[in-house]
Amino acid sequence: MNHMAVININEVITHLLPGQTIAGLDLGKKTIGIAVSDRGLTFSNPRSVLQRKKFTVDARTLIQIFDRENVGVVIIGLPLNMNGSSGPRAQATRTFVNNMEAYTEIPFVFWDERLSTIAAERSLLEMDVSRAKRATRIDSAAAAFILQGALNRIQNLHYMEG
Repeated sequence: MNHMAVININEVITHLLPGQTIAGLDLGKKTIGIAVSDRGLTFSNPRSVLQRKKFTVDARTLIQIFDRENVGVVIIGLPLNMNGSSGPRAQATRTFVNNMEAYTEIPFVFWDERLSTIAAERSLLEMDVSRAKRATRIDSAAAAFILQGALNRIQNLHYMEG
């Protein structure tokens, strides 16, 4: 089995077959937020949040979703610190993607969350004491933000190339 690659945002189009979609993931400690693009790669649609279990279980569930949604590329939010350094959450995200290699050939793209409105939203959430009790749909909203930011970039790259 070929191993999946980690690719750059500007390589995404070359990895997609006609009709394939792009998924966005927001990795939390307890949940994984999931969003999927339309076939036109214009809109990001949040899907239900995955409650995390063991990695092997989560990986299989994600693969089923990717198959069902005809996903060709996965964008995963990389939660870098504001100064661009990697903290424990960014490291956990990289480890997660490395571990996914055994399960799928779908390429992943790390998306710097600082490039989207999610960074501000997340810092507000982290200051909020009721964060643990907040509705899980915020996690898929975060995944949708990540994916939408990436889709916008892909559209722009596509237009620039004509």
